[in-house]
Amino acid sequence: MKPKRPDSQPSLFCASLDQILNPDHPLLILGRKIDWSQFEELAAQTYSDEGRPGCNTRLMIGLLYLKHAFDQSDESVVARWVENPYWQAFCGMQEMQHDCPIDPSSLSRWRKRVGADRLEKMLQMAIKVALEMKALSPAEVTKVNVDTTVQEKAIAFPTDARLYHKMRVALVRQAMKMGIPLRQSYRFVGKRYLFKQARYAHARQMKRAAKMTRKLKTILGRVVRDIERKSEQCGTVVEQVGLDHLLQIAHKLLVQTRTSKNKIYSIHAPEVECLAKGKAHKRYEFGCKVSFVAISKNNWIVGAQALHGNPYDGHTLTNALTHCEDLTSVKVSDAFCDQGYRGHKHAGEAKVHIVARIPRKTERTLRRLMLRRAAIEPT
Repeated sequence: MKPKRPDSQPSLFCASLDQILNPDHPLLILGRKIDWSQFEELAAQTYSDEGRPGCNTRLMIGLLYLKHAFDQSDESVVARWVENPYWQAFCGMQEMQHDCPIDPSSLSRWRKRVGADRLEKMLQMAIKVALEMKALSPAEVTKVNVDTTVQEKAIAFPTDARLYHKMRVALVRQAMKMGIPLRQSYRFVGKRYLFKQARYAHARQMKRAAKMTRKLKTILGRVVRDIERKSEQCGTVVEQVGLDHLLQIAHKLLVQTRTSKNKIYSIHAPEVECLAKGKAHKRYEFGCKVSFVAISKNNWIVGAQALHGNPYDGHTLTNALTHCEDLTSVKVSDAFCDQGYRGHKHAGEAKVHIVARIPRKTERTLRRLMLRRAAIEPT
């Protein structure tokens, strides 16, 4: 059901936040400038007219803004929201709240419900408000920094033994939920093999560790075959679809080798990819490659895209600049990139500067902009 608007009638015995807080605080000024009705119309498209009312749209949008503006997680932004009256007023609360009306997990579910396209339109609206408030000028958007990074997923390092164990646990849990009588669940045996594998590997007894890994793979294969024999006409259609999805992941996990492509690195998030960005302290990262475009002067984010499939950085430059121009309605004249964008073959009008060793004869303004390229790294 579509979210209900909060009750605007003030309480008789509680002081309003408008009477307590400083009206010139930047968050309160921003809250008055934003047209929240546009966000509510976008979010309302994802709800039906029946069922339980959804979460308040202004609250969700406000929490997402505060999360990224102050570099918080879903859990910490909710905890700090309860403590900060300015955050509550920015999210549309009329009175001081002592408990957050949502659970932190509602933020991730709301993002999935709204989808990437609508979140992109919300980013476009935020940039429009910044231009109207003159916090961002069109001339500043013409010179941007472009870079890619890895949006990491919260998963443990994917060893074969751990993946076999987690896969078996997920299959057994789903089978018990559907009432499938398994010959054996290997609950204690699998846990003992996993502990032994970790201890042997820590002691550098690799043959014994490999033997435990093979045993974990064997019992996973037994559970898969046992479920496939007995899964017909068990459970509801939704449960059967969920079981089929887990079985597909299990079959892919059993046949994948060290050199396989598109491997499974996580059971609960099979879309995770392995990315090697050449970092000395972290050779591999597990998640999704993303592209960011920030203006050179003060690091406003004016473009963000997810890049599935780990493409070469240079091949993503044209899409990144086009996406930035669509969001801001301003043509980009200069783009500053690192050496990962060499060989980009950009077909647009923007002039691309690959920042490596800056020649001495470079003019002063261009040299300053090249040195500013590194500002996107911490952002």
